[in-house]
Amino acid sequence: MLSIAVLAASGLSLAGCANVGDGFVSGAFVDPAKYDLFDCAQLEAERKKLEASAAELQGYIDKARTGTAGTVVGEVAYRNDYISTRASLKLANEAWERGKCSATPPPVAPVPNSGAGRPGR
Repeated sequence: MLSIAVLAASGLSLAGCANVGDGFVSGAFVDPAKYDLFDCAQLEAERKKLEASAAELQGYIDKARTGTAGTVVGEVAYRNDYISTRASLKLANEAWERGKCSATPPPVAPVPNSGAGRPGR
């Protein structure tokens, strides 16, 4: 019975951490000058990596919530990494905007040549 009470209390105390996201506290997790020397190509790659990482961590947190004591497990195991990743993404996005960067267009697939107009035929 005591263990259930401890788990419930832990879950409630950690639930408050779930609200820590892109606020001022998250800035303590990353160096504010981290992306100052990145060029646009580096920032583009970093932003894509961070977006994928944040989505993956959020998926882990959501999945953990479905299990027994999942909120506690999700918070303890993944929340700090998630907050750090989101804070890094925020800084990378700010550097992207300061640098007036624009996304690289996706490569255009070559149109297959039907063979018409080839010499020797």
